[in-house]
Amino acid sequence: MATAHQPTSPPVHHPAVGGRLQQGLLACGLISSLLWPISSEVLAALLYQGYDSVSQTVSELSSLGAPTRPLMLVEGALYSALLVAFGLGVWRAAIDNRTQRTTGALLLAYGAVGPLWYPFPVTARANITPGETFALTDVMHIVLGAVDTILILSILGFGAAALGKRFRIYTLLTVAVVVGFGALTFASVGQIAAGDPTPWLGVIERTYLGAFLLWVAVLSVTLLRSVPSEHT
Repeated sequence: MATAHQPTSPPVHHPAVGGRLQQGLLACGLISSLLWPISSEVLAALLYQGYDSVSQTVSELSSLGAPTRPLMLVEGALYSALLVAFGLGVWRAAIDNRTQRTTGALLLAYGAVGPLWYPFPVTARANITPGETFALTDVMHIVLGAVDTILILSILGFGAAALGKRFRIYTLLTVAVVVGFGALTFASVGQIAAGDPTPWLGVIERTYLGAFLLWVAVLSVTLLRSVPSEHT
């Protein structure tokens, strides 16, 4: 006896973590690392006459009254948004890799902390009276700097364990640069408060920050190479 044809249910599709969306999210890491030097070094140098990137910190570009403050606020917002997107991309690409997933979550948190800097600009050097107590905005700026450093080291720590041996070695070298030059940067806080000159502080801080920016760019490119196309 013939039986009625039973329609079959369509197969459940589990899309791969790939395609244009994932590529776009991961590319945000590379873009964020390119945005920072373009805005804070090239454009800022054109707008802030007398600013010395060799001896002055990046934070001074966004100090109250600085001609570059509006630019740096826009750049900061874009940079934070790009890092949040990149963190999401790293998290999605992790699949069953817990350390990589944690790296993505930490990158997302690092980007989310960015807007907290806005209410706490540093005092411009011209307005610092040697020997006076730091203003609340300066204290909070230093606190946020410490928070960022902890997040950066955590990102590097989990990132080192997420990928292969060569990337792990590169990450450990990056950690050494971040720790060494970061310590030198924080050690100069007293000199700024005392009104003393800070020769090479700008270079020291930029080496510390640049090492992390380069690491993010390398991670972005590494993960982009492993993203399957939409048709696979």
